[in-house]
Amino acid sequence: MISKRTALMSAATLCSALAIGLVMQHTSRSPQASVAASVVEPTVALPDLPADAPLQIEAISLTAATPEEVDGNAQKVLRQDPETSCEMTAEAVPGPMAEVRLTVLSLCRPGERLTIHHNGMMFSSRLDATGALTVQIPALSSSAVFIVEPKSGRGAVATTSVPDLDLVSRVVLQWAGNSGFELHAREFGAGYGSAGHVWRGADLTAGRGSVVQLGDATQLAPRLAEVYSVPRLGGKQSGAIDLTVEAEVTAINCGRDVSAQTLELRDGRLRTRDLTLAMPDCAATGDFLVLNNLLETLKIAAN
Repeated sequence: MISKRTALMSAATLCSALAIGLVMQHTSRSPQASVAASVVEPTVALPDLPADAPLQIEAISLTAATPEEVDGNAQKVLRQDPETSCEMTAEAVPGPMAEVRLTVLSLCRPGERLTIHHNGMMFSSRLDATGALTVQIPALSSSAVFIVEPKSGRGAVATTSVPDLDLVSRVVLQWAGNSGFELHAREFGAGYGSAGHVWRGADLTAGRGSVVQLGDATQLAPRLAEVYSVPRLGGKQSGAIDLTVEAEVTAINCGRDVSAQTLELRDGRLRTRDLTLAMPDCAATGDFLVLNNLLETLKIAAN
């Protein structure tokens, strides 16, 4: 005969088994649910399981990113990569008097410093607050190439054809830093300060030609260039144009050696010459050094 104690233990064991079965059944019906397991001390001792008994694991679910999520993450990485998202573009459009309008765009790099190279001429400038720059550049080649070099990242290249380059004569003076250089042209015997004296501070109608300065002089260690351009034909006057390079003695350059370079475009040919000048000491601040024989006199014919 079964004792009362044995009967009670058998009933408790049966209730525990039924409870476990209900939990397993509920779990198998909800395979994607997140289940938190808790351990409850049984009030009735259960038989010990062998140490090597297999563990049955149910309701396993695998998760993976959808193709839409993968594509979205890739696009986000591309947007954050400056090499792919911060592309710089440049466009060159020819205009009158063999000048080219160069437009540079890099919308995510506002205010960045640029160095622009063209046929040996170079000057530094800066993108504006919108990441754009437009500048008129006197061309030095009929097949003009402009290289835009930013301070960081990839630059850009623009090319264009300049069909009327042979109609102008052009002289460039370029230098680095605040060296106080100036390019002056005195057309057809003009004196300093009179009509026909052409330099960057003169009125646009002062003479037959004109001088433009390229570069941002407010930058630290800027690269600057001054370009004198004059039509070879079409005017009423003819004769010689005297060209001089001048350098003002300033508190920045006094007592130092300063360097510059000239580029002369004559009859379709470009010639370069380097210049190193020893500036007087600072007692001469405010004076000018005038170099008369550095540039050859231009000969201009009338109609």
